[in-house]
This record gives sequence, structure tokens and C-alpha cells, in this order.
Amino acid sequence: MSDRLELPGRVLFLSGDPELVTAQLGGCDLTLAEAGRLRDDVSTDEITPLPSLVHFDEALADHAYTGVKCDDALPFRPGAARAGGFSVVVAGARYGKGSSREHSPLAEKMAGIRLVIAESFERIYRQNADNLGLFTSTDFGLVERIRRGESIGVEELVAGRDAVTAAVLRAGGLLAYGRCVLRHASGARPAVLPGPQTLAAKILARHAVAVPGAGERLEPGSGIFVRADLRFIHDIYTAMCRFMLRGAFGETPVLEDPGSILTFEDHYSYAHRSPAHVERGLLPHVRALSEAHRAFVAEHGLTDHGYLPGGEGSEGISHALVAERYALPGRLIVGTDSHTPHSGALGCLAFGVGTTDMANAMVTGMVRLRVPEVLRIEMQGSPPPGVTAKDIVLHLLAQPGLKAGTGVGKVFEFAGPGVACLGIDERATLTNMTAELGGFAGIVAPDAETRRFLRDRRGIDFEPEPWMCSDPGAPYAEVITLDLSHLSPMLAAPGDPGRGVPVAALDGPVRIDIAYGGSCTAGKREDFDHYHEVLAWAVARGLRPPPHVRLLLQFGTAAVRDYCAARGYLDTFARIGAEILQPACGACANCGPGVSVSPSQVTVSAINRNFPGRSGPGQVWLASPPTVAASAIAGELISFQALRERYPLPMPGLAGGAGTSVPG
Repeated sequence: MSDRLELPGRVLFLSGDPELVTAQLGGCDLTLAEAGRLRDDVSTDEITPLPSLVHFDEALADHAYTGVKCDDALPFRPGAARAGGFSVVVAGARYGKGSSREHSPLAEKMAGIRLVIAESFERIYRQNADNLGLFTSTDFGLVERIRRGESIGVEELVAGRDAVTAAVLRAGGLLAYGRCVLRHASGARPAVLPGPQTLAAKILARHAVAVPGAGERLEPGSGIFVRADLRFIHDIYTAMCRFMLRGAFGETPVLEDPGSILTFEDHYSYAHRSPAHVERGLLPHVRALSEAHRAFVAEHGLTDHGYLPGGEGSEGISHALVAERYALPGRLIVGTDSHTPHSGALGCLAFGVGTTDMANAMVTGMVRLRVPEVLRIEMQGSPPPGVTAKDIVLHLLAQPGLKAGTGVGKVFEFAGPGVACLGIDERATLTNMTAELGGFAGIVAPDAETRRFLRDRRGIDFEPEPWMCSDPGAPYAEVITLDLSHLSPMLAAPGDPGRGVPVAALDGPVRIDIAYGGSCTAGKREDFDHYHEVLAWAVARGLRPPPHVRLLLQFGTAAVRDYCAARGYLDTFARIGAEILQPACGACANCGPGVSVSPSQVTVSAINRNFPGRSGPGQVWLASPPTVAASAIAGELISFQALRERYPLPMPGLAGGAGTSVPG
């Protein structure tokens, strides 16, 4: 490619002021000073809202930024960014938070954007941009030079990036780089730094591959390639991956070790009941994605976990099923979902990648990464009754340092005596939501609980090997000590998972319309134990949700459904009036029952993120499973403990009957 990046278009500032954004879309050019406060935390859910993900080609251009909120306004209409003739976008901190969807940088590039300048970037977004040949920079000094019409040297733009990233960008993207370089990879491994090692570093060392021009030492910041034990992809990305592979390698690409590739249809099995998809006429596109997914599976003989018989629901959510059936300590797993770290609860290193990374991994078996630092969460004490792993994560997300991004790109190692209090399902909530913390992955060293889980769930007698732990004196970027005994039930206010607040600290009652329990984060067995505990308590007191509240519970996998049936939970859920949904991503992905349909609706949800538009146009509060269930009964945000204090005794004459609605 050329040694200079030509940027003939305009500069678009993603200002927090919607009027300034609208003015730019109308042809007005601003300076950096005139743009005022730039939007921080622009998520991929906003850059390409979920309904746009049914597209994977040039049609994406019209969807760029259509979900970006400036105050309470959505200034971008379909096609507005492309029509504006922009080639540079400028924004604030933590650009590209949230989903691993490569649709976001691809939509930007197709809309004419060649460079994104921001104070900081989330890891997966930036790697996806690199893979597509979309340049990114944190140098705001470039803005005025570009406005003067100056082109920028490619070497200036790649300065400070690791050697592999720089080479990928010079090549014009990862697939072009892979064709030229990865076929020369040897079976050797890069050198390991001497001294004590973290568990994450040990797993990387066992999977790293020597590649010409890549880092020769496994040290933080070095660009390397690793061979994955498992690669998985789901139905949002399969069609795009197939499209990319055919474009780069011809109609019949040969996949590396197809037996270690898993595929899932988990996002769209309730699309026919998704207001966003039905009202916008997107179902034909959903069917096309499904057809492409199944064609890819058939072409390569891949293991697929698809829809359940009967037309609703799936076998399970991809990363939940991977942890349930496939993950083992010491393995390295990659998937096309930001919540792939879910499996880190079992002592493996699992992380999310974009579509181009997966396409490259499909044919080479190798995955690109920048060696991460490790941040240790040292957990002391035991959580009080009613406090779950979700509350722990929401507490961490609200901490100023982590909220500002100190965890971005790092492995979160959850350790200390407090972790022994948590089952694998609860640990999976911690590792799953390292995505919201901005982390590369989350991991818990295998122990007696890991052995119990593998024996009880899979019938495997697994004994962790001596190396499967972090060494005393291992290097950490930071150690955060957390006393679990001091925590209380938490919420995250609408707009961002980092807007944490204790339930008890709310200024006043917050009335709710929807209570949703489900998703990969909160659709596991232990989560349903919590839902049932609260709802069985309510049934015993003759209580049920008020008429204006809709309570929905959705299983994460079919095995969780069967567990609930075997324990008699379904009868309790029926008596309380809950709507039961088969496994799928559902409302968490704005793709099924449980989403809001108007901005005025308030949802309390056990899902993992609440970015604008993530689960409909309404306001989404994040909470733990017991808080979601208790709030459904009360008709307002409340912890289970506070609900018990409000109704200390069974209501005379109603216990065991049909129940009465709590005044809402």
C-alpha cells in the first residue's frame, strides 16, 4: 500500500452536543475546540445497532453511527455518515466498548472513514479495525494537520504499535498479511521471560507460535500468534466469515483442523418475536444469515449447535455451551463474541475476536494477539446473603480506576480465599463480564470446585496439573483487594454497566415495567436457583408481580432448562406468572421477547450490558438474578432482603393460592 494515508474527506467530531453533530451532517465544519465535549464510551452497539447486523457487505455503510446517542438524541439517520463525505472521526475515551462485532469498523470503513482518532480504544474494536485496514490513533495533534489537507505517513500511524499490528496495517489487513506471512510459521515457540509466571502467561507460552516478524519474546505488549484448542463462531458472524474466506482464498477454502471448530445458532432463534426485526422487515435477512451459516457448516462438516425442534429456542448460547460441554483447564479458546471469557471460570484462557481474526484462524489455526498484562482481583471474605457474583462485577465496574479503563486489554485473574466461596456458574459471571471491564480475558485457577463441576456436569475425573496456577511472585500490572463481606446488592443505572449504585442508595422508588432474567451471564443453573428462591418465597406469601410488570425468564442452555424441570422450578415460575423462554440470546441482543418498545419503559435485567438501544429503546437497569426477581414482585427496584423486610409474614388466606399482585 502507499506509504501515506490520503484523507481527502471531512473530519467528523462525535460531540456530546447533538446540535453540533447535526450541524456537521448538514455541511458545517468544526475545529476541535468548537466541537466541545467529545462522546466518551461510544459502544459498538451504537456504531452499528444490533438490527444492522443482518448485513455483512456494502449495505453496512448506511448503518454507521445510527445508534450513537448525544445527550438523549440520535442525530445519525441511515446513510447520513456516508453522505457527509467524512474520512476521519474524532471521539473521546474508550471508543468501541461492548460487543466484538466487526460490523462496526467495517460499516465505518464502507462509509468512507479511513482514520479514527480517540483518547483510547477498547481492545477488540481496535484489533478489528487493524484487521480491516482501518487506521486508529490517539494523537489529537493529527486533527489540525488533517483539516489543513495534509496526508499522514503510515509509519507515523503505526509508530508505537507492536510489530505484528504494524505489519498487518502496512499489508492492508490481516487476511492479506496471513496469505503472505503465516504460511512461513514454524513449529517453534517464542522465548518465555525468566522468573515466576501467571497462569495466563503459562497458557500463552504453551500455545504461542513463532512467526516471522512477530514478537520473539512473550512479554506484555509484544504481538504474537497462538494456536487455539477450540475456535467457535455464531450466526451473527458466520455469513460474514464465509464471505471473507471466499474473497481471500477462493470458493473452497481449506480449514485447519475442522474438528476443533464449533458453530452455534443462538442469537436469532427468537427473531420472529423481536419488534426491531419484525417491524423493520429484517426477517428475510435473518433467514439468509441462517442459510449461509448452515451452508458453511455443511461445506466443511463442522460441529453445529442449532435451533431446537419446534421453531423457538436454541441448544444454548455459544459461550455458555462451550463452558458446559467443552472447556478444560489449560486450554486456549477463541470465539466471535466478546463474552467468550465465560469459560475462563474453568481455568482456561478464553477471549473474543472479530470476524477477520476468526476467518484467518479458520484457515491457519492461528490467532493474533498482543500479550496482555494481568490484573489480579484478590477476593477476601465471603459475600453476605443476597450478594452474588453479578453484584461483585457491578461493584468493580463502578470503581473509578476500572471505570476509567485501567483494566482495558488486561487479563483479570480472580483469586484469593473469596473465590473459593463461588461455584463455577458464579465464577463464569465474573469472567464473562471482564468484557464490560474492558479486559482481554478473565481466569480462575482450577481447584476442587473445578473438579466437582467437571465430574458432576460431564462425568470427567480431571486432576489439574501442577503448572495450572500462578506462581508466587508472578508479575501483575496491579492487585486490587476486594473484601466481599462489605458488599451489598448492586445496580447499574441505564446507559452503561459502569454506572453502579447500591440498591439501598437509590434516592427513591424506581417503577419498572419489565423484569428479565436470562442471557449467558444470568441463565445458568445457579442463576435459576436464585430466581426460584425469590419466587418460591413470593408464592408462599401469596405474592405475584403487579399487572403492569412483565416477568420473563430465559434459559442459557437446554441443560439448564432440564435442570429446572427436574427440580420442580417450572411449577413455581408458572404460579408466579413468569413467561418462560427457551435458550437464546434473546432480549440481551435486542432479538426477542423482553425488550422494551418505547423510551418510557423501564427494565430491570440480569444481562451484562445496558448501552443505549442494547435491549430496546427504553431504560435498562442491570441487576443480579435475586434483585431482578424481587423487583418483579415489588414492581420497583428492590433487593430481596428489602422485599423480605417489607413482607415479613405470609399474607393470611393467600399462601399457596393463586396469589395477589403487589400494588405497583
